[in-house]
Amino acid sequence: MVRPIKVRQVWQYNLKYEFSLISQVLRRFPYASMDTEFPGVIYHHPVLHYSALSASQTYSIMKKNVDDMKLIQFGLTLSDAEGNLPDFGTPYCYVWEFNFCEFDVDKDLQNPDSIALLKRQGIDFSKNKKIGIRAFHFATLFMASGLSVAPTWVNQNRTWVTFHSTYDFGFLVKILSQQKLPNDLSRFLQLVRLYFGTKVFDMKQITGLHQVHGGLERVAKSLNVERMAGKSHQAGSDSLLMMQTFMQLKKIYFNGPRKELLNEFSCKLHGLATN
Repeated sequence: MVRPIKVRQVWQYNLKYEFSLISQVLRRFPYASMDTEFPGVIYHHPVLHYSALSASQTYSIMKKNVDDMKLIQFGLTLSDAEGNLPDFGTPYCYVWEFNFCEFDVDKDLQNPDSIALLKRQGIDFSKNKKIGIRAFHFATLFMASGLSVAPTWVNQNRTWVTFHSTYDFGFLVKILSQQKLPNDLSRFLQLVRLYFGTKVFDMKQITGLHQVHGGLERVAKSLNVERMAGKSHQAGSDSLLMMQTFMQLKKIYFNGPRKELLNEFSCKLHGLATN
């Protein structure tokens, strides 16, 4: 019987407690998937479509957007190798959704269409502003929790699962480093490896080479994976769908003697992969 899944809402007042729960189960659940929600993309290349951009051009535009905007949500799902989620001895399984306070919908830079979509999907910007998480406190507890491999590399066996993750890692690196992104793409990728290790997989990069195309929702549907909690464009729900889709993708395309082929996609972020 499949147990129901709940999204744990994280705010400033329960941030420390939720990270303590995460720390307790990290060894049992070495897979982590993440998703972010942010105010959309406001800067674009003046001529080229994003699909025609080089890795350095993609990074340059992403950096400009991330540097000038603020994170709204971060979603996190933990799993073991079989796709089991933490239950903490309850009848439910859990994933996390971290809500940040810095973004002010009334005055900060934003893409109006993106904000309208997030509002329709249930994000309460007023509540975020009042009781949301301060990015500095999130960074401090994230680094101390064991989710990051830095600074000791004791958790280098953790596998990070993402989907079209250029902006996800952009915002996370910005928050964890507490500074703007580096000018150089190679330095940015070094920071991704520093914080998240070498077992980082972007499913968008993998699915494109296996003729499974489209966004996360479409890829999940093609693999017969259903959304088990929440809505699309909610970071916790999307991180869960991401993890379940990755497990199905691994089961279909990277089983048995093909298991090691997955390593060929390690640290190749869609849009930023140079080879």
